Amino acid sequence: MQGTIDGFSYGAVTPAAAFLMACLGAALGLRCTTRSLRTERSFKAGWLALGATSIGSGIWTMHFIAMVGFSVDEVPVGYDRTITFASLAVAIVMVGVGIFLVGYRGATRMALVTGGTVTGLGVASMHYLGMAGMRLDGQFEYDTVTVALSVVIAVVASTAALWTAVSIHGFLPSLGASVVMAVAVSGMHYTGMAALRVHLHTSATGTGHAPGDSATSLLVPMLLGPACFLLLAGVVVMFDPLVVMGTPDWDGPATTHRPARGIPAQRQVPRFGTHADPASFHSRPRDAVQPGDW
Repeated sequence: MQGTIDGFSYGAVTPAAAFLMACLGAALGLRCTTRSLRTERSFKAGWLALGATSIGSGIWTMHFIAMVGFSVDEVPVGYDRTITFASLAVAIVMVGVGIFLVGYRGATRMALVTGGTVTGLGVASMHYLGMAGMRLDGQFEYDTVTVALSVVIAVVASTAALWTAVSIHGFLPSLGASVVMAVAVSGMHYTGMAALRVHLHTSATGTGHAPGDSATSLLVPMLLGPACFLLLAGVVVMFDPLVVMGTPDWDGPATTHRPARGIPAQRQVPRFGTHADPASFHSRPRDAVQPGDW
């Protein structure tokens, strides 16, 4: 017997909230990846790890917010706690492999293709592992062609997003890339859900209890952790000194210094005592201070 699937039990609320979380995770993760390319080598691993955790948490949170609105009319649906947590770990680890590869290898064709493929497979693996953690009186069946399409969407979107993070500088391009990635991740999720069919057991009834934890008792409390992490990561990125004091993404005379003859030009990170800091004025001769400085 085929089950009747409803993926929008709460209307547009869950898809919209899921998309916003995917957008936030992608924006933070890609921004951290961009930061890692413009910071000292000792801090590179930290920025890449923060980026991988942000993207992985955003994707995982997006998936399970969307799954809050998922139901099968004939039977209750539950979730296995261990597999659900494992899907979060898989997302972070596999996305991390892709991001670290691109972060250390740069925007080479091989690094982008390999990193994007690994990241996309991580997105798809998280999705289908999370689906495997669902418990109901029946079994899932998937259309192979639609599943393959969902994996292709994840890989292509991840590759494009990583290329944007390492090749196109500036806040607005990064924001646009995060929106594209969030659209693709959401599209991958609902494409994968379109491939799903539920074959119920002959003993299935609508009055029993799901074998695992219900969506409200398990998913809602679990979503608080990644959501809080994304908010904290957002605070870290917003108060990054490179943002507050002038990011090297912005090309201009304030961030470039003329080198001595024979010495190549280097991008300088603005420090205290420069630009708009009044303390810098005391280090110049009085006749060098212009009225516009004050």
